[in-house]
Amino acid sequence: MLEFKLPDVAEGIHEAEILNWKVKPGDQVKLDQPMVEIQTDKSVAEIGAPVSGKIVEILVQPGAVARVGEVLVTLEPQGAAASQKAAGAPVSPASSRAVLGAGGVRAGGLGGAAPSRDFSRQGAGGTPEASNSFADGGKRRALAAPAARKMAFEMGIDIDQVSGSGPGGRVTMEDVRSFAARAQAAPIAASVNGAGESANGAGGVRAGGFAGGAPLAANEFTDGGEQREPLAGLRRRIAERMELAWRTIPHATAFAEADGAALMALREELKPQAEKQGVHLTYLPLLVKIVVQALKDFPIFNASLDEERREIVYKRFYHIGLATSTPDGLLISVARDADRHTLLDLAREITRLTEAGRARKLTLQESTGSTFTLNNVGSFGGSGGMGVPIINPPEAAILAVGALRERPVARQGAIIARPTLPLSLSFDHRLIDGAGSSAFLARFQELVEHPSLLLLNSY
Repeated sequence: MLEFKLPDVAEGIHEAEILNWKVKPGDQVKLDQPMVEIQTDKSVAEIGAPVSGKIVEILVQPGAVARVGEVLVTLEPQGAAASQKAAGAPVSPASSRAVLGAGGVRAGGLGGAAPSRDFSRQGAGGTPEASNSFADGGKRRALAAPAARKMAFEMGIDIDQVSGSGPGGRVTMEDVRSFAARAQAAPIAASVNGAGESANGAGGVRAGGFAGGAPLAANEFTDGGEQREPLAGLRRRIAERMELAWRTIPHATAFAEADGAALMALREELKPQAEKQGVHLTYLPLLVKIVVQALKDFPIFNASLDEERREIVYKRFYHIGLATSTPDGLLISVARDADRHTLLDLAREITRLTEAGRARKLTLQESTGSTFTLNNVGSFGGSGGMGVPIINPPEAAILAVGALRERPVARQGAIIARPTLPLSLSFDHRLIDGAGSSAFLARFQELVEHPSLLLLNSY
């Protein structure tokens, strides 16, 4: 019998929501046949069968969140070679690939990445022993991410009392929430039971309903009432990421405005030549080229903070995250190695990523690993003005660019209309101060107003 566990599909991703199963118990599957669709931070992915065989039991149902290393399904493999794959054993690239969109990704990681990590070690008697906690004078000490520790502190919870459900017993933010909910429910239940009244007794109120009435279903509502629905799928992942960013990163935001006349003129000059090659040239590839040059001039904005080791990690590659609007929320697609693409190649890649994002076909490699995010707010419609973007962890900053349109500006004592580009830069104040943010925005503004300067550093 083979236990198939949720693989370590990408660096920094520790869990995934099960969206739906494409197989059922008793089905015969072939190697790499799509078995299950999962939702990670910002993408939907299909995981294929690691071997050919029969589905025995599905252990994690749709809507549930599984952790890396958790058993999803058991299979009865075909053939002696397949049966030798023990639960948790390393899986060869040829026998286990996660089918993500149009391309295959190994269950052990992306494109030749290391196999799934084992987050536990064998204790006495061969039982798994959590490797992220230790005893200090007989008291258990839990290991948890800074976000989980901060949440516990703010809630007045001793995190060492919280049981961890993460890899190796790591305490997650969800564990802290569950602990708080149980602690809050306990005195309420004791009060009700001590009064000798059940929730449905005289004068009581049914949970989820009204006094003396039947309980209401989660998604049922009456006129003038309210409707509820689960926070699930992409919206749930967005909520978790935003909560993580806002709780763990001290945000600060700087604003500026660039004159976009030269950028508009450059695009109008290049558009006919681009169309001859089948490319619709938007402003976004130009802005990506500009932001990459600014990142090279100010490397701290392309860095991240390793919170566990308290080290600043400078990235010498430029994977630019781009926001794509979908009916379920914003997805971040990643234009990898943006500095190594020509303008036309970058335009083609951005178009492809945008279409894949809207169709929910992004692979994990296409939706993770960004080093800096450029959010083109102007493309979403609305006012197209300034806002306060929230940093995409673990990045150090994010730049929101508004709509390029005519706005009133003061020139030599007169108010005139000029095409302007609003800029909003949010940055991690642990790594970047106000002077640094001003210098970055000034450089970006300079390149927008004089885009020909990009030729000085082009390949």
